[in-house]
Amino acid sequence: MSGRTDSGTAPVTAERDDLAESTGDSDEETAGAEGLTGDGTAGDADEDTDEDTDAADDADESAGDADDDDDDEYDEARRARWASVLTGAVLCAAGVGAALFRLTGAEPALVPAAYALGAAVCALAGFLGSRGRTRRALWLLVAGTMIMALGDQFD
Repeated sequence: MSGRTDSGTAPVTAERDDLAESTGDSDEETAGAEGLTGDGTAGDADEDTDEDTDAADDADESAGDADDDDDDEYDEARRARWASVLTGAVLCAAGVGAALFRLTGAEPALVPAAYALGAAVCALAGFLGSRGRTRRALWLLVAGTMIMALGDQFD
């Protein structure tokens, strides 16, 4: 046997013979290790098929890991979208409620306007989050909350 085997490793018959001579192994043990029967003919070639099967299993596992990574990334993106949509909706409802509540009081008109503007920015953030623009949605949520906090400071 010369050259490389299917698994990409060099043939081991010559190496095993050298190893057997140096360690003092008997011919039967060497023949069994090489997959040869006592008369020198080839026995079962389980070693080669096991290596091929192991390589195929490893390839399948790595492909499965890639699929799991893709699923995890998809799940993370979906959770980020839902989080931005729900946060935008909650902050929008809070801003509208605060604007309506302050509109009926004796506060200056700037206070309910700030709450309403902050609510509109948060609603826009929720819409952008539903479209997958979660980074922009996050910044708009922060900006909308700050606008509503500014209205609270005017109060």
